[in-house]
Parts: sequence; structure tokens; C-alpha cells
Amino acid sequence: MEETKRSRDFIREIIDSDLASGKHKEIVTRFPPEPNGYLHIGHAKSICTNFGIAKEFNGKCNLRFDDTNPVKEETEFVEAIKEDVEWLGFKWNSLRFASDYFDRMYSFAEQLINMGFAYVCDLSPEDTRTYRGSLTKHGKNSPYRNRSVEENLDLLRRMKNGEFPEGSRTLRAKIDMASPTMSLRDPAMYRILHRSHHRTGDKWCIYPMYDFAHCLEDSIEEITHSLCTLEFEVNRPLYNWYLEILNIFRSRQIEFARLNLSYTVMSKRLLRKLVEESLVNGWDDPRMPTLSGLRRRGVPPVAIRNFCSTIGLAKRNSIVDIALLEHCIREELNKTAPRVMSVLNPVKLVIENYPEDKTEYFDYVVNPEDESAGTRPTPFTRELYIEKDDFMEDPPKKFFRMGPGREVRLRYAYLVTCTGVIKDEEGNITEIRCTYDPETTGGNAPGGRRVKGTLHWVSAAHSSPVEVRLYDRLFNKENPMDTEEGVDFTSSLNPDSLCTIANCMVENHMKDKEPGFICQFERKGYFCIDPDSSSEKMVFNRTITLRDSWAKMKAKKKQ
Repeated sequence: MEETKRSRDFIREIIDSDLASGKHKEIVTRFPPEPNGYLHIGHAKSICTNFGIAKEFNGKCNLRFDDTNPVKEETEFVEAIKEDVEWLGFKWNSLRFASDYFDRMYSFAEQLINMGFAYVCDLSPEDTRTYRGSLTKHGKNSPYRNRSVEENLDLLRRMKNGEFPEGSRTLRAKIDMASPTMSLRDPAMYRILHRSHHRTGDKWCIYPMYDFAHCLEDSIEEITHSLCTLEFEVNRPLYNWYLEILNIFRSRQIEFARLNLSYTVMSKRLLRKLVEESLVNGWDDPRMPTLSGLRRRGVPPVAIRNFCSTIGLAKRNSIVDIALLEHCIREELNKTAPRVMSVLNPVKLVIENYPEDKTEYFDYVVNPEDESAGTRPTPFTRELYIEKDDFMEDPPKKFFRMGPGREVRLRYAYLVTCTGVIKDEEGNITEIRCTYDPETTGGNAPGGRRVKGTLHWVSAAHSSPVEVRLYDRLFNKENPMDTEEGVDFTSSLNPDSLCTIANCMVENHMKDKEPGFICQFERKGYFCIDPDSSSEKMVFNRTITLRDSWAKMKAKKKQ
């Protein structure tokens, strides 16, 4: 399906200008996640921006893992990120790792020492923060700032060889402790970490800081436009300083607003907390905003790409209404999802005057929005299942479904009239009785009869029990982080974000479908077959309901 067309945002205008001036002949971007967790929908915006712009300008985009912190990084996250990027529909030009460049980064560090722009500092982390000053107070020079080149080289090499304990020394850039730009107040370049790395093992016990490593990675790969979110804007002077002092390829860092979504948290640290405290069922829990969670829930990747295109690129942060994402999901699934008959809360409906041994088939329209999807035969028998909510013994005036003596339409089949009910000893309805009019094939109402109610159904003999998981928003507060002091964000968790229903009835042909199959349960919403499904019992996740509040809200604003 054709995706939403993009406007010429400020980043594309910059690239247009750079190409027109001859500054660059080819555009090269990169998507640089740290492999310390699973990607969430906020990362999708960066993925779509970097990969999308590269594709649009016939350029290249690298997938690069910023694996400079071995404490929380794992190969598991590397593989999950690769899967997510491919699932979203993008292919990288080259797969890179920051650790590929550890030797070169170390050489740059020694070069800066030789140039007089780096030194080994023995201040503790607490003293380093004190010496750094504040926004209103200049920092002061470290007492180790004027070590000789020879001493600094010796100490750095001994750091590299593992002679010193963690936290005892850092390598710092020598810039200006009085700079009004905090990031230029002698930032750390290397710290000591006696930790094993997921790729380099125990080769290193010093690791580069992100702000030192990132610009070097961009330069080594000759990234023309380093596109990142606004929180990195404050560090752009430092990014440029390293490249200028070392006189190497100068990438251009451009910042755009990150994606903040209502009723959601967009922090790997907080999402990790939800996982580790078992407040959700893993990183791919369908309630999570992770790409793996959205995939398991049944969200199509094109809907996420269209969502990212719709919100566009801006220079100021804001919170996007999650209803817009839901609208994009519905809009895509309405066009592509086949329709299926299912009954989530079944009660048996027996057609008393219909032959017991008869089965007939009606043409069921697979997708009214897609003529090419055609029709399929749907079996109809004497005993059916309908929704319990579609029947009331004493219905109010505006209840247009089934009740005693009322005539309703069974979708694609016949008009039926309720004749009575059967109850158990506790007074619960176990069976609804009705008669059908054989002259109303296809649900037609001859003779000017007015029939307002239309019910969906499944044949009792041609349906199977399944488990259905009804998912809702994980948080019941628009901004989960907006809490009183001392109150944790988890206090805003929605206790009704998951409701599991057993023994729902679904057409038997669904048994042939694989996990990941997405469909619309008529009148109930869009659903996806979960990986937990087995040959004994299928499990369906509700992707989203049919109601589109965002579209209605948008229509009201136009009026």
C-alpha cells in the first residue's frame, strides 16, 4: 500500500542545499542504537528518518551498534534490533559496531595527548562533578591537568593494561573549564571498566565514552548527516570539537524532536524496570511500546511507517496523541485484514425449524475494502453461536438486537425470530431458541419488513474454542511520568490492560493460519494469532478495537 507522502521538512531542505552546492555527492546516514535493550516505537521514528532519507536521496544508511558500555550490552539485543529494523521494512548498507573501531579510537586518544589536548585525571567521580561547576558557576582546572605528555601516555597505557582499579582514573579532553558550554569543560574520553565485552571479550578494560566515540564512528564511516534527537543538541559543540581538532572527516550533526507518545513511557531504563519487576510479560508483551511487542500484537509495519511520516520532523519536542498511532493502525488494517466470524462470549442459538442434518454455505466477503480478496464459503447449520451481549430478555427501546419475539438478521444468512430461552438451575441462559424465514436467503427482508439488527455468528459444528487476549493501553494516565514527588510511574499502570477470555468460538478454517496472521473479528476489532498458539488451542491477541476516536476528533475540529 502507498504510504503517506512526506513534506519537505527542515532536514530534507538542508540535504537539498548540500547536494545542490556540491558539498556532498552521496548522502550517507546511520541508525546507531546501543544494544542494551529492545527498540521501542520512539526508535522507529529515528529508523524511518535515517533509512528513509537515505533511500529517498539514493544514498546509504548503516546500522551501527554503539556498544561502548559492556555493563548492559548483550548479543541478544543486537539480534533483536536487527530483526526489528528488517521487520520495519529497511535494509542497511553496512552492519557496523563501535567496537570495530576500538583500536582506532585509542590511537586518536594518544594523538590528542601528543597534541596537548588530553590528560589522565585522578579525581574521583564526586570531585570531578564538583570541579565541573554549574550553569552559573565556572568550573576549575583539575590538579592533574598539566601532566606532561610522557606521563599521560604512560598512565593511559597502564590504564589500558589493567593496572588500575575501576573509577580510579579517566582520560579527559583538555578544552576549557570556564566555557559556558558545559560539555566543553574537559569531558571524559575513557573510563576504566574491568568488564567483558560481548564482542571483544576481555581485550579491553578501558572503554570510550559515548561523546568521544560517536563522532569518531560517524567520521570513520564518512556519515554526511548524523541525524539524532534533540537531547544530543547540547553536545554538538563537543562533537564538532573532536572532529576539528583531529582534522578528520566532519559529519554534520542535525537534531530533531524525539517521539513522545501519550499513555506511554519512552525510556529503555523504565521499560527494563517493567520487565525485570514482572509488571509485564517480557519485552515483547503486546502492551509494551517495543517494536517486538507491537509486532506480537499484530501492528503492521507500514502503519508505523505511516505514523512516523504523519508526525513528521520538528525542532521542538511535544507529546503525540496515541490515538493518532491507533488511527494509522486501523486505517491500514481496514484495507488489508481479512474478515472472520467469531464469538467472544458465546451462547448457543438453535433454529427450531431448520433441518438438523442440513449444512448450507453462504458467500462471505473476505474484505469489503478489497475486491480482489473475493469471497469464501461459510457454513450455516441449525445450531449456531451468537454473542451473549446480543440478546436481552427485557430489551430497552433502542436495543436493536435479539429479544423475545424480535426479528433480527443473521449476517449473510436469514432473518430469525426469537421464540424463547432455556436456563440452568441458577437462572443463566444456556440456549436461545428461534425460527427462521427460508424466504430471506442472504438476509434479505422482503415485503417491506424493517429489520434493524444484524448479528454475527458461527456454526457450532464448524467452529472451535480459542483463547482471546484483550489488550488495552498499558497506562491509564496521559503522562505516566507526571506524578507527585516520591510516587513511582508504575502507579499509573492500567489494571485492566489485559483481559483473557477462554473458550471463544472461531471459524474452523482459522486452524490453518500461522502465528502472526492478522484479521478482523467482525464487530469486535482486529486480532492477531499469538506465538503461544498450539495445535490444541489457538491464542488471539486483540491488536486494536474498531472505534477510531482520533478520526472523529479530527472531523469535529474541521467543523
